Amino acid sequence: MQYKHPCKKFFRIQKIQYMTPEINIIVNMANNWYSPNIDRSIIKELKKRSDLPGWQHMITFFWLLLAFGIACYYTYGTWWFLIPYFAYCTLWGGADAVWHECGHRTAFKSRKLNDFFYNIASYMNNFEPVRWRWSHALHHTNTGSTDPHDFESDNQIFAKPSLFGFLLMFVPGSAFLTIHKSLYVEIIQHALGIKTRVMLEAIPERERWKCVLSSRIFVAIWISIIVWSYITWSLLPILLFLVPKFFATLNIVWGITQHWGLPENEKDHRISTRSVKLNPVFSFIYWNMEYHIEHHMFPVVPSYNLPKLHEHIKHELPEPLTLWQAYKQIIPAVIKKHKDPTYSIKQNIPLTT
Repeated sequence: MQYKHPCKKFFRIQKIQYMTPEINIIVNMANNWYSPNIDRSIIKELKKRSDLPGWQHMITFFWLLLAFGIACYYTYGTWWFLIPYFAYCTLWGGADAVWHECGHRTAFKSRKLNDFFYNIASYMNNFEPVRWRWSHALHHTNTGSTDPHDFESDNQIFAKPSLFGFLLMFVPGSAFLTIHKSLYVEIIQHALGIKTRVMLEAIPERERWKCVLSSRIFVAIWISIIVWSYITWSLLPILLFLVPKFFATLNIVWGITQHWGLPENEKDHRISTRSVKLNPVFSFIYWNMEYHIEHHMFPVVPSYNLPKLHEHIKHELPEPLTLWQAYKQIIPAVIKKHKDPTYSIKQNIPLTT
């Protein structure tokens, strides 16, 4: 029997999207996912890409990152360093949104620009780009699925930590305590040619050599940064270019809300995904991904059009929660799920006809 890769349909339709404006509706219908009632002409308009919003975000994002990096340089060795470094790490964590938007190739109209910034942001997130392009496709075609396994739900829907372990994630630098389970280890394994579960189940065989190659490039960059620190006898290169993600804990605050505590193996994104409300600063760093149900329903709609999409389909969606409301759901769920792994939060789904 011929092996059918779980992401094959996603990438086949991704190619079709440039020819048909109904791509998202096709995806949802093809996979029997719940699809909101929205005119296809509206989706056609909302899915249009433009280079301008992408450049506006990138220029602002990287200039701010540079500014805080310079502030870190001049305050290094003093207690004042902690202030710009916290801001620097928080912004560095915002590369997750850059990676995500460029990975969907919706940040820019230009495919080359999307791929260029995708690779930069992949490094900043410790996301080896080949592995994560395929595993993220799997996340969209099978959100919260156990078969095929949605690897991105391991720290969300499938997570069952103790309350202490959960709260520890929000402590800056605490990720060092679990570095043996981190993406550093996975990348080193791939660089050594070790076939991990995610490589075998998410990446087609013909693409695996690319994963190995880019993993080796990542490791070479890490070694170069460590050597740079050794030569200059300063931790600053490591702090600025190797470990900022370990201190980007503010990004976890909104990232956790995407799927945490929600049911697995559901064919309705309103049940397995959560949208929240963020202030303008957080929304900029997160690049509108707080509209997460909307994004999962229509993944080729650029992030800058998600607020407009929300207005068209909000009558079919659960009311977006504030962060406070979201954590009033999530924290009790952490306690219950640790004792009962089958427990999940029930979303309030509007009745639709």
